Amino acid sequence: MGVIAALFVVAPLMYVVAISFLSKGEFSGVTGPVTLESYARMFDSRYAQVLVDSLLMALSTTVLSLLIGYPFAYFMARAKRRWRNVLMLLVIVPFWTNALVRVYGWRILLLANGPVNALLLGIGLIDKPLKLLYTYGAMLLGMVYSLLPFMILPVYSSVEKMDWQCEAAARDLGAGPWRAFFTVTLQLTLPGVLAGCVLVFVPSIGLFFISDLMGGSQVMVIGNLIRDQLMKARDWPFGAALSVALLLVTSAVLWGYRRAGGKDLGVF
Repeated sequence: MGVIAALFVVAPLMYVVAISFLSKGEFSGVTGPVTLESYARMFDSRYAQVLVDSLLMALSTTVLSLLIGYPFAYFMARAKRRWRNVLMLLVIVPFWTNALVRVYGWRILLLANGPVNALLLGIGLIDKPLKLLYTYGAMLLGMVYSLLPFMILPVYSSVEKMDWQCEAAARDLGAGPWRAFFTVTLQLTLPGVLAGCVLVFVPSIGLFFISDLMGGSQVMVIGNLIRDQLMKARDWPFGAALSVALLLVTSAVLWGYRRAGGKDLGVF
């Protein structure tokens, strides 16, 4: 197992790190000498803004996923077993289809001549088609839709394992419904909330295909920038440096999660 990890994880990672310290070749590839130029370029206002926009998009996606996913997971855990199975199936079914295909379905729905605008025009709510696609909101919709199950599943696992007698005891001692929820239920399910936030926040930083399909040229995340530097500009050292920066951000999030008492993200 150690040899496999070294071959398929450590070695490629070290290769990317090594490239980030070199210079771009005349046409493509890399050349010497060793330099920190690629890392210095990341502090340029244009590239720094992309990183800030990526973090804000990831944060917005995480908050919305939590606001939608926690109530869904809570009521799914409290539902009768028959309905619980149905709701769990609704959460799992999207995994049976490629994420790219599902996001492309939203793209079709939000087109200027798509079903959503056709419906709004048909019932007289609008006089001309709305620009629903290639906006920040459309990209946020695609992100939340794609990553929402990763919030629901760990929260559901925590709620299902919770000792409901603790909440009942709080109610017996005079706590109202909301106070009992925030002081007991939310505290007991916090491990699932933290796990869900990490599982949503980390991938949402680099899901560049959602930005391409839903945001167009209006929104760029760091995943788009890395793809463009590697595939279009052929600037491998700068693309590698951006990848290392993204890895550091991800590592910081995971470190904070473990410091907050988070467990192995594969346990649920």
